[in-house]
Amino acid sequence: MSTTAHPLAPYGWDEGFADSHAPFAARGLVPGRIVRVDRGHCDAVVASADGTGVRTVRADAAPVATGDPLRIMCTGDWAALDLTSGHVRALLPRRTAFVRSTSSKRSDGQILAANVDRAVIAFALTADPDLGRVERFLALAWESGAEPVVALTKADLVPDADTLAHLLADTRAVAPGVRVLAVSSATGEGVGELAALLAGGTGVLLGQSGAGKSTLANALVGEDVQDVQAIRDRDGKGRHTTTTRNLLPLPLPGGGVLIDTPGLRGVGLWDASSGVARTFSDVESLAASCRFHDCGHDGEPGCAVAAAVASGELGHRRLESYRKLQRENARIAARTDARLRSEMRREWKRRQAEGAWAAERKRGRLR
Repeated sequence: MSTTAHPLAPYGWDEGFADSHAPFAARGLVPGRIVRVDRGHCDAVVASADGTGVRTVRADAAPVATGDPLRIMCTGDWAALDLTSGHVRALLPRRTAFVRSTSSKRSDGQILAANVDRAVIAFALTADPDLGRVERFLALAWESGAEPVVALTKADLVPDADTLAHLLADTRAVAPGVRVLAVSSATGEGVGELAALLAGGTGVLLGQSGAGKSTLANALVGEDVQDVQAIRDRDGKGRHTTTTRNLLPLPLPGGGVLIDTPGLRGVGLWDASSGVARTFSDVESLAASCRFHDCGHDGEPGCAVAAAVASGELGHRRLESYRKLQRENARIAARTDARLRSEMRREWKRRQAEGAWAAERKRGRLR
């Protein structure tokens, strides 16, 4: 059966994943896409027995459990499953992975979604978008390998067209090369345009709790598949409803799938140097004209970035945000390097101890 006719094609199955799965197919394992992970188990969509449709199965993830937080199974992964025993036997190589730092004080990363084509970052227009947070999400999205899209949700709460245009312009100014849409699940504004961007691929919805992600997911799917709650009267924010990451099929003719995620309180960078550079491509472009290649943009002579700030071409807030994310990413990278060095030292000591034990045992046998 060609991959174009494969029942899992609407979920993203293609020739590349088929090639990755070929060694497992030879062992009698079947491919499936993880649609939900829950307490050591997962729900995965697989081809039906007659090969004409799909079905969802429950599988034990113990065989692929690992102490590495970046290698654990997550929603969006493709897996090789043993349907007889009900186990996930292997995960196929990921094409993209959205990863954040779990804590500002630790060097662990947390993977939020895998094999995503577009990352939709939602910000509710119950208040002016936090531009620094927009930049932070964009850096992680670019680093993941997915194409970011910014959705300014609840646009119906901004009835004045000039005000809405101003909010869109401010957000677009900090998102070079990124599509920024005003979206309203209540009126349908922007939903069709967003659906067209997601058609045929895998999208993920990201944002803080109350950004309207679940309501937007329902609008894109065309039915109430995610629970939603009314906004709070005191601050206009939605209550947290989504507690797991769920992969949802999008309707035809566009098709594709969408991963809805719980609200994110913290969004720490994780090895996102190229993502930061892509997010601040305007600053990077100016920096290329600085007199010194290692210019810190802080009083050095011939600094093109400082000159742009002085002339008003580049905002001071934008430059400070760039510096902040660069410093944060450098700290995470340094802690990660230190952790890896520590792990290598422990492994070396373990092997050294095992070698000494084996040598003593060998000498004992020779006597």
